[in-house]
Amino acid sequence: MMTFDRTNRSALAEWWWTSDRWLFATVSALMFAGVLIGMAASPAIAEKLRYDTFHFVSRQIVFAALALSVMMLVSLLKLRDIRRLSLAGFFGGLVLMGLAIAIGPEVKGAHRWLDFGPLSIQPSEFTKPAFVVLCAACLAQWQRTGKPAGLIAGLLLYGAFVAMLIQQPDFGQTLLVTATFGALLFFAGISIWIMGVFLAAGAGAAVMAYLFFPHVQSRVDRFLNPDSGDTYQVDRAMRALENGGFLGVGPGEGTVKASIPDAHTDFIMAVVGEEFGLAACMVLAAVFCFLVLRALHRSVQCPDAFSQIAAAGLAVMLGLQAVINMAVNLQLIPAKGMTLPFISYGGSSILALALSVGCLIALTRKRPGARRRRALR
Repeated sequence: MMTFDRTNRSALAEWWWTSDRWLFATVSALMFAGVLIGMAASPAIAEKLRYDTFHFVSRQIVFAALALSVMMLVSLLKLRDIRRLSLAGFFGGLVLMGLAIAIGPEVKGAHRWLDFGPLSIQPSEFTKPAFVVLCAACLAQWQRTGKPAGLIAGLLLYGAFVAMLIQQPDFGQTLLVTATFGALLFFAGISIWIMGVFLAAGAGAAVMAYLFFPHVQSRVDRFLNPDSGDTYQVDRAMRALENGGFLGVGPGEGTVKASIPDAHTDFIMAVVGEEFGLAACMVLAAVFCFLVLRALHRSVQCPDAFSQIAAAGLAVMLGLQAVINMAVNLQLIPAKGMTLPFISYGGSSILALALSVGCLIALTRKRPGARRRRALR
């Protein structure tokens, strides 16, 4: 029988004593909660699509099991292996995104998916964590040497990724990636003037997207003036939240959820609100806050700039995605196709997020002697 005492030198025992088990446990709990919430959110959708009642639930269980395995395996990697994985993942992801644009199926006017028999993947989901880690490596080099090559490389990586996202088009992910890149620049210590230029450029790009992309204009107009177009889904989501009140109507007792087309994905928070109430929504938001703050706290303790910037960037990306999803459900921002991390149904989403957290745990593992070696340099 394997024990995790200090004398055990196995890779698993070393992981146990050097990794942040709170991060691993919190994400595991979110995945478990996602399966339970999926039992309330997905049966009505499955029946409408003429699938088995628990079609999405059974698939989510498989995805969650795979995600836990991915998270564990990636968290065992060394820093150099994380960098290599990100290098391959980023450029491989760009190639797959290009294939999705060229030959992928059109879903709601966008080409974001690739079909492999019965399986579909969204390459951009897997490219995101690779982008954050690879960009962090470039910015850490810039911070260390003071030469602009690292900063320029980071800007080129950002430009290449965003260009592919716009081609799909996917402006929700573009917003998330842009905000995350801004956070990476901040963590790398960029001057306030350059940050101001970046923010101004982002604002200008948002205006251009509104002016030249009709579906972006439509979403913004419907958000600002609900009478200007179809707001059925967000209206139903708000009705579900209102119906739930503070404590909810009870598991399986929700009625409004059945009329929300994407109740098991983008609007799963509305199902939580209807069946489990505002109290459950607040608990879920608190768990995400804990996860992000814990990750940021661990990133500060990392002994090298690369680990600090990469871990903090991954934490911000995860937290922003959760905030965007919740804000859409509450009609605080225009509707975007963004899943709630580890809760919403989706294989690409949960596996990519597990990859992100696996990298995060690997980056923040305690490395005996690392601080001493850093002090001696």
